[in-house]
Amino acid sequence: MDQPTTAIPSTALALLALRCPHCHTGKLFNHPALSFSFMEMPADCPVCHRTYEPEPGFYYGAMYISSGFSTGILLAIGFLLYFFANDPPVWVYVTTVAVAVLAVTPLLFRYSRAVMLYGFGGTRFDPRFLTH
Repeated sequence: MDQPTTAIPSTALALLALRCPHCHTGKLFNHPALSFSFMEMPADCPVCHRTYEPEPGFYYGAMYISSGFSTGILLAIGFLLYFFANDPPVWVYVTTVAVAVLAVTPLLFRYSRAVMLYGFGGTRFDPRFLTH
């Protein structure tokens, strides 16, 4: 697995690029989001060797973050259908939300874990990685 050689200076951009919160260089996931192994994470960063799981069961909290993302999707689709599709039957709401959430499940999984790691992992960016 090839790694980028320079750190991403912005924490927000590093989170969006799914990079290590310590060095902003190492990838958080081993495979692309559109593969059957989209959940596979290395145990630690391949660049700075910071652990990606600070404690056992750390990512259980990511389920709450993923639930929040899913709720946001539900609300957005609900408002869009209500105002632009003239309040269709309930089955249209349910089907549209279910299909949308299933379609973005790999992204929900990855970004909820990344937000959990960045927000609660106890690791902050080390600017020394910008010079390497």
